[in-house]
Amino acid sequence: MTASEMPEGIENLSANQCWERFRSTDLGRLAVIAAGHPEIFPINYVVDHGCLVFRTAPGTKLDAALAGGSVAMETDGYNPSTKVAWSVVAKGPVERLVSIDDVISSAMLPLFPWQGGEKDNFIRVIPVEISGRRFRITPATRRGPGLSDGRRRLDIE
Repeated sequence: MTASEMPEGIENLSANQCWERFRSTDLGRLAVIAAGHPEIFPINYVVDHGCLVFRTAPGTKLDAALAGGSVAMETDGYNPSTKVAWSVVAKGPVERLVSIDDVISSAMLPLFPWQGGEKDNFIRVIPVEISGRRFRITPATRRGPGLSDGRRRLDIE
């Protein structure tokens, strides 16, 4: 469906469409529960054999991801020329890549840390649920209260 054919509502994406979106970018967010509270971390990742793989250093992100529960990974995008936005989410357990074969194959992935430091922990998110949606951004939805040009009024005291 082209952007001009898209209805005004939300279009749910198929699993294949969600994977296409995950492959189209390498920046996302990882949602975990850390010390009983939700935390969200920006990450760069790659799609590898139906999984999402990222690198990280020891710390809260790694500890929370490996704590035994599921995580969620999200990425989104917006095309200003078509005014179409999309968002996809994958949920599932994670595993640290530790076998020799996994470590060697993960080292070959085009996955490079954006920050300095040793990010030697390769983590695989194994999606058991994947969902996504896309929708057209209309001028009315970008307008703030009382403003006609899309700017939002912020009253900060």
